[in-house]
Amino acid sequence: MKFFRSLLAKYMLIIILAISIVQISYLGVAIFVLGITKTGTGDFSSGVLVESDIEEQWHAQAKNMTNATDDAITQLFQKWQEQFPTASMFWVSEEGNLLTTWNVKDQLPAKWTPAYTTQFIKERYGDDPFTVIAFLGDDISNGFIVLEIPRVAFNPPLIKVYDNYGNFLFFGVIAVILFFIIVSLLFFKGIRKRLLHLQEAMEIRDVDGLPIEIQVKKRDEIGQLEHSFNRMVCELRDSKQRQQKEEQLRRELIANLSHDLRTPLTKVRAQSYTISKEALSEEGKQALKAMDTSIVNIDALIENLMSYTLLMASKYKFEPKDINVIRFVREHLTTWYPVFEREGFTIDIELQSFEPVEWRVDPLWLGRVFDNIFQNVLRHANSGKYISVKTESTACYTAFIVEDHGQGMKNESNAKGAGIGLSIVDVMIKGMHLEWDIHSDHSGTKIIIKKSAKLEK
Repeated sequence: MKFFRSLLAKYMLIIILAISIVQISYLGVAIFVLGITKTGTGDFSSGVLVESDIEEQWHAQAKNMTNATDDAITQLFQKWQEQFPTASMFWVSEEGNLLTTWNVKDQLPAKWTPAYTTQFIKERYGDDPFTVIAFLGDDISNGFIVLEIPRVAFNPPLIKVYDNYGNFLFFGVIAVILFFIIVSLLFFKGIRKRLLHLQEAMEIRDVDGLPIEIQVKKRDEIGQLEHSFNRMVCELRDSKQRQQKEEQLRRELIANLSHDLRTPLTKVRAQSYTISKEALSEEGKQALKAMDTSIVNIDALIENLMSYTLLMASKYKFEPKDINVIRFVREHLTTWYPVFEREGFTIDIELQSFEPVEWRVDPLWLGRVFDNIFQNVLRHANSGKYISVKTESTACYTAFIVEDHGQGMKNESNAKGAGIGLSIVDVMIKGMHLEWDIHSDHSGTKIIIKKSAKLEK
């Protein structure tokens, strides 16, 4: 049953139908030919005219005409006329007089001389029409009778059919071929329409970004493909739901973990402040300073973890507006300048104005971007003791360049291997429709934050 529902079975049915129509057509032609070749009953009912048989019959019946009268000859001619409608016959007496004619279209002389008779026989011999001359009875005094049949009557039945119905047969065959082509086109057009419908369904997405299910109307190969597509959509939807549940659990876990970590961290910071008021040895002061640094780093990590979770959930507040980025970065650097000075960094700042000087960004997001980059320099490039913040303007973009002389990053990817702080930078920069590049080697790291000139237009 599965095979009979397939497209292959349907197309084979079309082919069998076309072949059957051709076979029925040929069978009809054969029956038609057999029907028209039946010329009656008696001596000439075979349907296929043979010259020798006709000649023999004509001579035999002429010989039996012992009583050659006009009525007897007329009856003989009439009998042959019924069998051969295109035949013409006439009777010439012994004296050469043209006595009786039947269906004669040519102009014959009323008086047949020996010379004319000889010429007539010479012209008709082996020519068209087929001519038979026979004497009446056993006595030549009765004269002779002549039978003329157009040679086209001796053509095979198929040739006659083709001559009479050739156009009909030709257009019939063309009609069968056109029928097969049209049915095939309709068949494949239906297949193409269903495939295009399936393609459209694959391209349409619902609110979750998943393809929609398609209605299965048939159970052939395309129907099975549509069923498999629907099953895939259901599996994707189930997977999406599981992913959303897992994502929600992860966010809740991170939020709870951050809250649980901040509580003891606050207590540790308070105890550290209390200890700092006591009299400590030099080693104790160094240990307390290291502990404070660790507390600050842990707090920053927790903050980054919370921020990254909110960004991934699209719940981090985003309020873009047009700001003077040169002024913004210069003011933001003033808060970091003392920090780098305290760590002994050489600070190189060259903020040259460029056009357009206004970027449409969220000031809090852009500030967070530079904060994370500067924190990354303090933590991972402290050995180089150098930081540079410059501007760059080209025909393609305007940019800020932050460069250090640290040992570089092991991985030059924008987010991968660069820590959660730079992962947040990557998400925020893309969210503000900016671009950034990282170039890092053993001699240092260069971070370029740029805005394309195309976006300005």
